[in-house]
Amino acid sequence: MAAVEKTGSAAANGKLAVLGGAPVRTGAWPSWPRWNQVEEQALLGVLRSGKWGRLNGKSVEEFETAYAKLTGAGHVVATANGTSALIASLGALGIGPGDEVIVPPYTFIATVNAVLLHHALPVFADTDLETFQMDPAKIESKITPRTKAIIPVHMAGGAANLDAILALAKRRNVMAIEDACQAHLGEWRGKKVGTHGTAGCFSFQASKNLNAGEGGAVCTNDAALAERIFAYHSNSRGRTVDGGDFSYRQTGANLRLSEFQAAILTAQMGRLEEQSKVRESNAAYLTSMLKEIPGVKPVKNYAGCTRSAWHLYMFRVEKEAFAGVGKDAILKALRAEGIPASGGYKPLNKEPFLETAFSTAGWRAIYGEKAMKEWPGRSECPVNELLCSQGVWLTQTMLLGTRQDMEQVAAALRKVQAQAGELRKG
Repeated sequence: MAAVEKTGSAAANGKLAVLGGAPVRTGAWPSWPRWNQVEEQALLGVLRSGKWGRLNGKSVEEFETAYAKLTGAGHVVATANGTSALIASLGALGIGPGDEVIVPPYTFIATVNAVLLHHALPVFADTDLETFQMDPAKIESKITPRTKAIIPVHMAGGAANLDAILALAKRRNVMAIEDACQAHLGEWRGKKVGTHGTAGCFSFQASKNLNAGEGGAVCTNDAALAERIFAYHSNSRGRTVDGGDFSYRQTGANLRLSEFQAAILTAQMGRLEEQSKVRESNAAYLTSMLKEIPGVKPVKNYAGCTRSAWHLYMFRVEKEAFAGVGKDAILKALRAEGIPASGGYKPLNKEPFLETAFSTAGWRAIYGEKAMKEWPGRSECPVNELLCSQGVWLTQTMLLGTRQDMEQVAAALRKVQAQAGELRKG
């Protein structure tokens, strides 16, 4: 703990920056993405080949092979983005109008949008406060004869409790589709997340630990399902397409990854392991400091999570330990100290897009007035509302910094807590 006291010296003990004092930190945080001539040559190779799409190129297929090896998945289908991976998985599994899918309320909207786009009904299961993950104990009561799938999200790179969720899914005969969009290299009991359930979906969007600006992938160990996913993501056409063959056997869309994105991803994969180790080391060091600060609760991982991807570093702040000051004021003070913390997600089950969707005549025709009136009560998630009032995020790029950077985060939190009473006056 001595290192924390040294960091920021006078600034760490002086007046809060938000009230006119000197900030704990003034330097820049690590930039993102990272690239060099490897990515440049990969892009030029695709450009010069004249084959820019997966229908006649090789880069997407090469990436799928490499990603399958990395994850241990039997099959990988690359998609345009993580949302497309979810959409293609649900479509290939036959999820549609009249079906229900259980989702967590602490996730990005794409998890739910993919369900809505198939006109299935998302039903929310509450969050576990300490792990920020879907609470397995809150799932079974949400299951009805209409339930077809559960989507556990490996939030921020930590793993949902797959032992409990997969056992429940098997016992109740529903599918488990892993949303691993934030969890590249994450593991559950030594096996990569995204390879445990019926299918696993990944995102390679610009903020992700493995990224190409946009991109996604579906992992599965079911060969037949992989072919259905492939057909779905390629406008209902199979892998071998004669230019004159326009016969279709299922619905679908154009959700293909481009050759350029695939080339970048293959190059970026060469950096992933080293970067992940840096994040893990910094996350462990930061946790060792933050857990000593009263009222600051670093995220916990389940015992079965043998590796977190640390796409985000999350913790909770209890206002009682900050002189009754709420999270928004704490965030503002941290940012002034040079720590660009985020407040994270709001309760997704309370967002107005759901009411807008469910108020349409089509939704009410599918599910009936009674089911639509009962839905808000079925999807109440009080623990998640508490979590959203306390949760704070630091990005994965911050975890690529130095140990001193982590010390400055802790120093800033200590400074804000020590002078929280001044925030109330200000």
